[in-house]
Amino acid sequence: MFLDPLRLSPDGDLPGPVLTEVTALYASNHAFHALSGDFPDPYAIRPEQVAAELARELSDPHTEVLLAREASLLVGIAVTLSEHPDPADPDPWIGLLMVDASLHGRGHGRRLAALVEDRLRTAGHTAVRLAVLEDNAQGLAFWTALGWTEIDRRRDRGLGRPCRVLRKPLTGPDPA
Repeated sequence: MFLDPLRLSPDGDLPGPVLTEVTALYASNHAFHALSGDFPDPYAIRPEQVAAELARELSDPHTEVLLAREASLLVGIAVTLSEHPDPADPDPWIGLLMVDASLHGRGHGRRLAALVEDRLRTAGHTAVRLAVLEDNAQGLAFWTALGWTEIDRRRDRGLGRPCRVLRKPLTGPDPA
């Protein structure tokens, strides 16, 4: 698996084939989107909605969207934020880590998380944070199994959803 940073065209658009791939990945995770409320109809996610979401993410100069590929197949996506909007928060964040639902349970999420952690470690960061929606028991189980620990409970900045904030030190090589 390798990470490929998402690049917009000079016009600020996503290349059509990439948008098609990413839309399919998002659409495969309708259970998560039903929980998150990120899309009006989690069973009918459209390319223009995904394009708008990714453009919003990439409008922040501290955000990076990483496409996880195995051979040429898109297996996942990760969105990282190198600087949190709260200056009191010293750590980078993983804003999203999603694997194509048809590939769940095959270790892709674990490998993607490790690659993102390695990338942040190489950039000189000593820890990373993320927020898991309070009702996302599966997500919480995934992250805690990877060594993440809960440090706070609060509402997310965007939609005010109750979340658990998790943190993981990035010292030394990843034990996974």
